[in-house]
Amino acid sequence: MLEKTMRMNALFDFYQPLLTKKQQKYVQLYFLDDYSLGEIADTFDVSRQAVYDNIRRTEQMLEEYEAKLGLYYKYMERHNLYQQLRGELEAGDSQRLSAVVTRLEHLEEEGTE
Repeated sequence: MLEKTMRMNALFDFYQPLLTKKQQKYVQLYFLDDYSLGEIADTFDVSRQAVYDNIRRTEQMLEEYEAKLGLYYKYMERHNLYQQLRGELEAGDSQRLSAVVTRLEHLEEEGTE
């Protein structure tokens, strides 16, 4: 369940603007803030089933966006390549190349904030 929650949080980070305000709020409360279905239902004065259905539909939408756009996959690939490159650079002890990687990492971090 933790792995799924982490994936949904990541997909939400990438695709949040594509969701409705209600979908954004439900997903945020459920996955990021760890609210229960009952707590969300009470907050919005709807049934637990309505919350559950909305969250499941939203999960499917996020997965469909990822399948089509692949933003999270590409991000993870770049991240893995940075780690591999850093490891290779550290083994060769090249300060100049290490500085370039550090700059690239900072650019990547700026794009996700």
